[in-house]
Amino acid sequence: MSKPRRISRSFYLRDDVILIAKELLGKVLVTSFAGHRTAGIITETEAYAGVDDRASHAFGGRRTSRNEMMYARGGMAYIYLCYGIHHLFNVVTNKKDVPHAVLIRGTHPIAGMDVMKERRGGTTLTTKGPGTLTQAFGIRTVHSGYDLTRGPITLEDQDLPVQEVDIIPGPRIGVAYAGADALLPYRFRVAPSRLQRWM
Repeated sequence: MSKPRRISRSFYLRDDVILIAKELLGKVLVTSFAGHRTAGIITETEAYAGVDDRASHAFGGRRTSRNEMMYARGGMAYIYLCYGIHHLFNVVTNKKDVPHAVLIRGTHPIAGMDVMKERRGGTTLTTKGPGTLTQAFGIRTVHSGYDLTRGPITLEDQDLPVQEVDIIPGPRIGVAYAGADALLPYRFRVAPSRLQRWM
């Protein structure tokens, strides 16, 4: 891997949330809490396209204390509690007042694995699934609104290429309420053949 480069604001401010969701694959999620650094290569994402997307918290222009951070400028963290248990981490994209976001659903751990295991309370480690991921990385709803260009939650480019052929698209998970929009191919996963090269 090359020397890490923190992703700049301009990456997040673009208007194509689908493209950003794809381009986040292969980027590295990093957290630094209480002196513990954890990192993982992003392997699965889901795009949420704001006011026109029935699966989005901001569909129809809905704006509440819970989803207000979706309306921030790109490059901020939007973290919400799902089912009263899971803290789900989203990357806000686009300009201020356009509520686009990308849910980070999975990573391949590359640093701080012992800390991740301890946070997960077990001897085995998995960061597949958005709730499991945030638990391992120490991400909680109190971190919603953090600036991803500053830390302690950041995303890095470590020159881990993911080409279109390496991406498996599909419908998003757990959004059946969204009707036809639930079938949109806005979920993106890194193909197993690419994953094996990182292991």
